[in-house]
Order: sequence, then C-alpha cells, then structure tokens
Amino acid sequence: MPRTLLLKNADILVTMDEERREVRKGGLYAEDGFIKQVGPSDDLPVDAETVIDATGQIVLPGLVNTHHHLNQTLTRNLPAAQNNNLFPWLQAHYRIWARTHPEASRASALIGLAELALSGCTTVFDHSYLFQSGNKVDYLIEAARDLGVRFHASRGSMSLGESKGGLPPDECVEDEKDILDDTIRVIDRYHDAGDGAMTRIVVAPCSPFSVSEDLLRESALLARDKGVMLHTHLCETLDEEHYTQKRFKKRPVEWMADLDWVGEDVWFAHAIHVNDGEIQLFANTGCGAAHCPCSNMRLASGIAPVKKYMAAGVKVGLGVDGSASNDGSNMLSEVRQAMLLARLNLGLLPMEDTDGTPRLPPSHPSRAGEWMTAREALELATLGGASVLGRSDIGSLETGKCADFFTLDLNTLQFAGGLHDPVAAVVFCSPQASRTTVVNGKVLVSDGQIVTLDIDRVIEDHNRMSLELASGR
Repeated sequence: MPRTLLLKNADILVTMDEERREVRKGGLYAEDGFIKQVGPSDDLPVDAETVIDATGQIVLPGLVNTHHHLNQTLTRNLPAAQNNNLFPWLQAHYRIWARTHPEASRASALIGLAELALSGCTTVFDHSYLFQSGNKVDYLIEAARDLGVRFHASRGSMSLGESKGGLPPDECVEDEKDILDDTIRVIDRYHDAGDGAMTRIVVAPCSPFSVSEDLLRESALLARDKGVMLHTHLCETLDEEHYTQKRFKKRPVEWMADLDWVGEDVWFAHAIHVNDGEIQLFANTGCGAAHCPCSNMRLASGIAPVKKYMAAGVKVGLGVDGSASNDGSNMLSEVRQAMLLARLNLGLLPMEDTDGTPRLPPSHPSRAGEWMTAREALELATLGGASVLGRSDIGSLETGKCADFFTLDLNTLQFAGGLHDPVAAVVFCSPQASRTTVVNGKVLVSDGQIVTLDIDRVIEDHNRMSLELASGR
C-alpha cells in the first residue's frame, strides 16, 4: 500500500505553478512523497494515512535554502567577530571551525536544519569545507536524514594556506589529492540523481582566496565527470576583487570563467560586486546566484543586484548563509530581507544617469518593475532556489512534484491587520514559525514543534560543545 497524505481546507494554498494559482479552501493529496492532486479540497480524496486540516492557515511550497554553513551554529555571536567584515571575520573563526569534531558537527547540523524547518525550509544546501578533527560530510548527511529534510551536501575544500598566499591558516587546509579522493568517495556513496532525491552531493571549493587554480580545474573536471553541480563563493566583497586582481590580474568572474567555472551546473554564493557584462555572462551561460541578504548586511559586504539578475534571466535563489554571519537560520526572514534590501538598493540609485539625464523617482509608474514584490521574493525562495540547485521536482505544489510544503497560521499577532492580502502578509509582516512542515510527504513540524527528534536534548549538547570549542577545550 502507498504511503498517503491529505492536506485540506487551507484558507489559501499557494501553488507557484505555471499559472501561479492561489487556491481558496485548497488542499493536496500525495502518495509516497509525490503530489497526485492539487486543488479545491472538495475535489480531493476524503481520507489518507496522514490527514492535515489546514483551516485558518496558508500553505506554501517548501522553501529552498541555496547556501548555508551548518557547522557555524557553533560560533554564533562570537565576540571577536561581531563587528568585522569578511576577511577578519573569517580569521577569527577558522581555527575554531577546524576543531569541530564529529559529535559537534552532528549537533550543529541538527540545530541549523531544525531551525530552518521551523521557518518553512524543506531543502537545504550546506557548504562545509573544513574537515579536520575527524569531521566528515557523512555526519552532516546522517543528521539531515535523521531530521528528515531534503539535503544537498558539499564536499567543500580549502587547500591554499597563508604560506602559499591564501587567507586560511596552514593548519586549516588539506592536501588536494586527499580532497579529490574523498570527494569521489562521498559522491559514489551518497549522490542520488533521481526525482525525489533526498540526498545530493555538490563539489564546492571554498573561495578564490582559499584554494589553488589547480584544485578549481580538477574540481570542475570531477564534477562534470560525475554529473554533479559546482559551487563556490564569488564576488562577496571588494577585498576578494582586490585579491584576484592583484594575484591573477583579473576580476573574479573573468578568472573563474577562464577556469571553466561557468555553466548551468554552477552557482555562486553572494555575487554582489558584478558589472553588467558579468551579469549577462551569468545569463548566457546559465550560472546561478545564491542571494544571502542578512549575511551581506551583517558583514557590510554590499547589496547584490538581484533585480538586475532577474531582468537578465539569471537564476537566483536565497540562502541564509553561515549561522555565524547571520546568527540565524530562518528562510522567511531572508525572504523578507530580500524584498526590503532590493527596495533599499532602488532608493540608493543616483538621481542622474551616467550621461547626466535626470532619473525618474522610484515612485514613477514607469519604474514599477524595479520594485521587488512580496510574491517575487517568495518565488526566489521556492522556484528560484529549485532552479539554482538544478531541480525540477521541487519549488511548487503541482501534480508529480515532491510533497514538500509548510503552513502558517493566519490568525496570529504577526498577521493581525494584514490579511487584506494574506500571501503578501507572509513577507511584509514579521516572520512567524511554521505550524506544519512536511518533506517527502512526512511531517517534520507539527503544531510548531519538531517531531522527528528530541530537539531540547540536542540544544543542550550543542551549547556545551559550542562553549568548549570557542574556549579551546
């Protein structure tokens, strides 16, 4: 017998399908993790193994997190890194992260993933790149399986230490042959390319200032041989731009393109400091971008040109980024900040074009398309994230796609007075915790609580290990 799930009576069900339907008194029916029917509740089966009554709630497709560093939950709010931009912030953290042992790695993954699930996130990409102290990708994958989220794990890497001109301390980098050998092991053991896959592997060297050109080339060759995607940080700060121009006489995007790091199988984290030609290169080659608004503000990195990306046809998703450069793992918060930051960027444009022609004010009707809307921000977090990760089986609620969704109560303090447009209220009003989160047709969050593990015990263990690692014990 198939494993069945029925959700019914939602005040609004946001499909994100081709027609962008918002179904009143809607629901869905799923078997073995895949949606079989979506539409008015009266048209659905009357029963299932799991039944969710979503009366008084809004239902949305599960959010897709395209960039995170789960192990960084261990160093949230570190005093030495509270008021720094990227390079000194990293230098304050590297050695602590390198001490992350398997038990701490598992706890940090469970904390970050649980927090994400409570914000409606159902698919997570994690960019881990320090594997000292016995830490392995395997422990993160096991944690994701125990909690029940859909997981894209990176076998990231750093190989260029300070003695060779890189930013990380030498004791925090690995031998490049060991990196490539372990990457092959992880892909062969865990990667699932099929529809509905719960685990996929990404090849993800850390950044232009922490790996060699040889490793970038070999990583691209390996990923394409194995049929997996490629990811790295790029154009996050002006410091990075100065680094590549001084070391390679090239801007970061040009440097990466020369290393064959462009294509539909590539996406970059942040991609803030890019020019119009580089945006067009991303569009022409199919590169994606992971926009991380909270982290970019926290580290004073800049404002990514998201509306320009969207206008050019570049794939854009959202990411919470590391829990120590954001100090939270809340995708609904990122959705809201993405909308607000795009609007701030609109207001920061000069009053004149480069030729001296006066620019119309943002309120002028001809500039309406430059405003980030609430529904556009939600689309970045759903369909946008799915596209960035190379998945056509998630991101919307329609027949044949994965049964990944979450619900929010509409009758709450946060939404009071905002129900003139409940869909927009999800973004404009303060983020609230998910009432129910479902992944692969299985309930992870019920009545606002994680139900697949004892999260209170995990929090207790995590806090103890966090303090021990920061103190060097």
